Amino acid sequence: MRDYEEVTAFLGEWGRFQRLVFFLLSASIIPNGFNGLSIVFLAGTPEHRCVVPGGANLSAEWLNASIPLELRGGQAVPSRCRRYRLAALTNLSALGLRPGSDVELESLEQEPCRDGWEYSRDVYRSTIVTEWNLVCDNDWKGPLSTSLFFVGVLLGSFISGQLSDKFGRKKVLFATLAMQTVFSFIQVFSTSWEMFSVLFLLVGMGQISNYVAAFVLGTEILGKSIRVLFCTLGVCIFYAFGYMLLPLFAYFIRDWRMLLLALTLPGLLCIPLWWVIPESPRWLISQGRFQEAEDIIRKAAKTNGITAPDVILHPSDLQDLDSQKQQTYTILDLVRTRNILTITVMSVIIWMIISVGYFGLSLDTPNLHGDVYVNCFLSAVIEVPAYIISWLLLRNLPRRYSMAAALFLGGCVLLFIQLVPSHIRALSILLVMLGKFGITSAFSIVYVYTAELYPTVVRNMGVGASSMASRLGSILSPYFVYLGAYDRFLPYILMGSLTVLSGILTLFLPESYGMPLPDTIDQMLLVKGIQTCL
Repeated sequence: MRDYEEVTAFLGEWGRFQRLVFFLLSASIIPNGFNGLSIVFLAGTPEHRCVVPGGANLSAEWLNASIPLELRGGQAVPSRCRRYRLAALTNLSALGLRPGSDVELESLEQEPCRDGWEYSRDVYRSTIVTEWNLVCDNDWKGPLSTSLFFVGVLLGSFISGQLSDKFGRKKVLFATLAMQTVFSFIQVFSTSWEMFSVLFLLVGMGQISNYVAAFVLGTEILGKSIRVLFCTLGVCIFYAFGYMLLPLFAYFIRDWRMLLLALTLPGLLCIPLWWVIPESPRWLISQGRFQEAEDIIRKAAKTNGITAPDVILHPSDLQDLDSQKQQTYTILDLVRTRNILTITVMSVIIWMIISVGYFGLSLDTPNLHGDVYVNCFLSAVIEVPAYIISWLLLRNLPRRYSMAAALFLGGCVLLFIQLVPSHIRALSILLVMLGKFGITSAFSIVYVYTAELYPTVVRNMGVGASSMASRLGSILSPYFVYLGAYDRFLPYILMGSLTVLSGILTLFLPESYGMPLPDTIDQMLLVKGIQTCL
């Protein structure tokens, strides 16, 4: 049987058809940049303190002294979660006693914020934190909302791979785009934190599913040289563009409901793409739907202004593939042989660790010194050179050495942050961004690497399963950030150590550089290095 790329070689690599598929699939990823990290601003936590009711009948002096001081970052600042017992302050104020001189404030009894909180409006006008008071005893709900989004991503990774391999890349791509847009719109009208979080989980399911489906669809339609360009400078940079627009939207729209609405509406622009983006001919052939595949190839030839041969799929191709079309592939095929089991296990571990680093650093931007909008924008901008570098590495160097180098860079830089003096804040931010650069480069490479290792019949399932495993890391990533409340270096030490470990593991993967894209599991067994991986 001839290789698919040999069958379609007459189309060329970069005709009008390929350019159309390249840019439209890449553009469909932009909303993912909006939704993926919008929680940074939707759940932003402004400075806050206990409310002292206007009818408390306190003198101005006692009103100013009603909030105890606590140490935070080496400085004495007003407490966010405690106040002096209001009944005691009222009595002391009525007696004409003065705080500090007549009464030692440290001796007064304290109480929680029984009347709610007042929030600073300097950064945010409103967030889900200020609307539902997700602070103090309820501060665990903010990270949990983020984790539930990634739980949705986890479920979507698992389900979308199998649905896409069964029903087709195109149908799953547009169904999950619709799912992401519709549930984001409903989320705007959330009446409680519980409703917001459940809807956020469903948004997460759609978000990763359309990303993986678009990624695999482009990988299977485009030729070898353009495939790498699509997976790095295409999908990834368009995602980064969406990410860069997020702080821009958030800067001008400080209300979380209006911000979420503004981030949701662009998803409607993807509707016309249904009539332009084709199904994957590779997938159609693997399902035995040869005529549909040939029709798409002929249409592509017409779009490119090329005359297609009279016979594209030879009878011998059909006969060889016909023997496979009755075979049903499931998630168990990812561990069916020794070689594919090795690829799956290694991919699961590496994807999980990379995800911890990428999302941990992205979610940590509000905790960096300086303006949260500028830091978020820098975190997005640094991804562009990371994707360009990863593209150059993928074009010219072996996959495993390129990815290992990126992981070693990201991990080691994060470990160095603890050595930076506390007064040199700019250097700390620079190292964080450099760590983000290395980990983002690795994230870009691992998508290409994994897609090249798995065959067509289970490729979407393989990439989906690997992506699913990485979401276990992303679910934990908000709590890596949360550890910074106890030790500001601890998140960087943990993420840096794990990233270096994943770099070491990468060196044990087989090399796919320069190898043809496998269509069947049998072809996958011939990829150099797999048989000796264990």
